Amino acid sequence: MKILILGNGGREHAAGWKIKQDNPDAVLYFNKGNGGTAQIGTNLSLETVQETVNFAEKNQIDLTFVGPEDWLVKGIVDAFREKNLPIFGADQKSAQLEGSKEFAKDFMQKYGVKTAAYQTFNNFTEANEYARKQKFPLVVKADGLAAGKGVVICQDAFDAEKALDEMFNKKIFGEAGNHVVIEEFLDGFEASILSVFNGREITPFVSAKDHKKIGEGETGLNTGGMGVAAPNPLFTQTHFQAFEKDILQPTLNGLLSENMIFAGIIFFGLMITKDDVYLLEYNMRMGDPETQAVLPLMENNFLDIITQAIQGQSVKLRWKPQSAVCVVMASGGYPLNYETGFEIKGLDSVATPCFVAGASLGDGKLYTSGGRVLNVTGLGNDLKSAQQNAYENVSKIHFDYECYRKDIGEV
Repeated sequence: MKILILGNGGREHAAGWKIKQDNPDAVLYFNKGNGGTAQIGTNLSLETVQETVNFAEKNQIDLTFVGPEDWLVKGIVDAFREKNLPIFGADQKSAQLEGSKEFAKDFMQKYGVKTAAYQTFNNFTEANEYARKQKFPLVVKADGLAAGKGVVICQDAFDAEKALDEMFNKKIFGEAGNHVVIEEFLDGFEASILSVFNGREITPFVSAKDHKKIGEGETGLNTGGMGVAAPNPLFTQTHFQAFEKDILQPTLNGLLSENMIFAGIIFFGLMITKDDVYLLEYNMRMGDPETQAVLPLMENNFLDIITQAIQGQSVKLRWKPQSAVCVVMASGGYPLNYETGFEIKGLDSVATPCFVAGASLGDGKLYTSGGRVLNVTGLGNDLKSAQQNAYENVSKIHFDYECYRKDIGEV
């Protein structure tokens, strides 16, 4: 079977690794891939939706898996469907649930999905006047895709004015900041729930806990994610039941009512307060680095799950009775300025899944090429042993200016 995976990060390497583990004869192509994917498949350099469609047709690709959100927002799923090419991902209309925070919040409100109170604005003056009258902290979000950086928690009116000025006037997020959502701040802990949608049913994965900040104890700048624990040790069965009733089911009702039908992933970003479970955001693709923790726990053949979803069949997920801790090894200076091009040593002694996020292959060696470089995933019968396994293997890997958090998996 020929499979095309779109994307170039650790998430895509993990998806390819899982497919290859379950189906050793699968032929993998990655666009554009990285130094890790080059070791299990062929990396491509396709730039446009049309180029990608042409490649899939010409090479008789059996299935395309979409990793990053930008391909979905561009409408790649619609283009593949027109040619009857099997593809796993949200269509362009559904992708707006991630591509536009305003669209997503309006959808939540319309279908009774439990979420924070909000208002949307398209100019600085009105937004700033509204923000000044609100209770702080307050959350300001750029409407469009901003590579995970378009959300600012404002502690006071000065912070809010600065954030709004940067989005509306200084255009730090470009077109993504033409509209802004201002919403109530919810205090609690976050949980990530990936799920499969088959066009009729949403089947949730095991929960995950993402560590977003660069520093221990959730301090410092926001990043794309510095590590993950799965299952989320704080997320109880009671929380899950509230999620199903107040978030998953109303979301399903909305998708069916709006004819937003596709086979793909829905990622629920949750906030659990002392009183209730709220939806912060939808992502319409697998999380990164959540994928790198969750897929090693999956007992099912991942390719079977994808195929069943595309065919509209019911999906039954099975999970190992274990925990996973994924530690992100990054370049020193990330998420700001960092140097790359350093050789990565010690990978041959690692005895646990290790996914390449930002590294390139040259002369048979891996060299750092991005901010987040590697994702090292430890498994164990409980969270503590998974954490210990992950860090034991992290200690075997070395590259210049490496940095990573020492507390991934701590509650």
